Amino acid sequence: MKIEISNLTFKCIIGILDFERIKKQKVVIDLSFEYEFSKDIFINYADVANLVEKTMKKEKFLLLEDAILYLERLLNKTYTITNLKIKISKPNILKNCVVSLQN
Repeated sequence: MKIEISNLTFKCIIGILDFERIKKQKVVIDLSFEYEFSKDIFINYADVANLVEKTMKKEKFLLLEDAILYLERLLNKTYTITNLKIKISKPNILKNCVVSLQN
């Protein structure tokens, strides 16, 4: 089975610029992964979304790279998954574009 979570949107502290360390900014996270489903074994996508949001808000990462690597380790440790893809976007950091980083 493949789970996809798209447009998980919330505000958090992320970035290296002075104002990014003070004011929360909007981030959008897209992620997907595969896992072996059986009648008794499944992954609750709401739990995954909550874990990602809670972690991002708590850790206050300096770099998108650090956030992706941390989330990658956390999700692989918490769940038995494969083919994990994570994309973090900062839609409001620049006036004329959306900035994203993806593993």
